[in-house]
Amino acid sequence: KLDLCGFSGYKIYPGKGKRYARVDGKVFNFLSQKAEHSFLMRRNPRKICWTVLYRRKHKKGTNEEVVKKRTRRTQKFQRAIQGATLESIMAKRNQKPEVRKAQREQLIRQAKEKSKASQQKKAASKPAQSAARTQAGKKSQKVVKSAAPRVGGKR
Repeated sequence: KLDLCGFSGYKIYPGKGKRYARVDGKVFNFLSQKAEHSFLMRRNPRKICWTVLYRRKHKKGTNEEVVKKRTRRTQKFQRAIQGATLESIMAKRNQKPEVRKAQREQLIRQAKEKSKASQQKKAASKPAQSAARTQAGKKSQKVVKSAAPRVGGKR
């Protein structure tokens, strides 16, 4: 099984390298004495030019692997919306604005007439209901005691 060096980041093949166990129980694998001593001297592998971390940080040797990705163009696609077919949508789009405006106004007029009719029905039935309420209201009137004024300002 291949291990990775804890300092340099290179592969350690079987039979090579050294394993270092710290007092806290953490185990590190090192490829060479150079890597082990650098780790023990607390050197930063990102600043040492032969380590993998340094090469990654400074983008060394990646030009061969990187191939420019092709971006896919978004395609426009028209499809029906729920409750309306594509043909009906296209027909509405191709209508002249004057025709569309006239249709809208006609629909608005119809809706207004409908609401007026419903309001007139309500108004006609209201007087009969209000007369019944006034008779019921005269029968029982409760005497409500008003609350005592507050003393002591803000609380």
